[in-house]
Amino acid sequence: MGTMSRPGFDTEALRRGIEGTTAATLLSLYADDAEIRVVDRNTQPSNPKVLHGRDEISAMLEDVYSRDMTHKLEQCLVDGDQVAFSESCRYSDGVRVLSESMLTLKDGKIVEQTMIQAWDE
Repeated sequence: MGTMSRPGFDTEALRRGIEGTTAATLLSLYADDAEIRVVDRNTQPSNPKVLHGRDEISAMLEDVYSRDMTHKLEQCLVDGDQVAFSESCRYSDGVRVLSESMLTLKDGKIVEQTMIQAWDE
């Protein structure tokens, strides 16, 4: 009797998506009905920014990748259908951003993400 394998999460695609210059690769990792919750100085835990679906996620990512900044995937851990990763970013003027994300996967696609971010002021 054979075993069925579940689709895996492509951590190298995550790295290429984060460190790339467009949102396309990163966006391809999300399910159509994915949800992202963003917690930061402006959208605190009691009232996070919540994005529903690929259209809203795409708009956010297009905005981020239109900025003059670099992104680096620092660490990534995968445990079944859970992924955690750290990302560091730097604007051209030297301002830095750090982000920690926890993902939930279904069939190898991101269905939920909670992102906590902080930046230099």
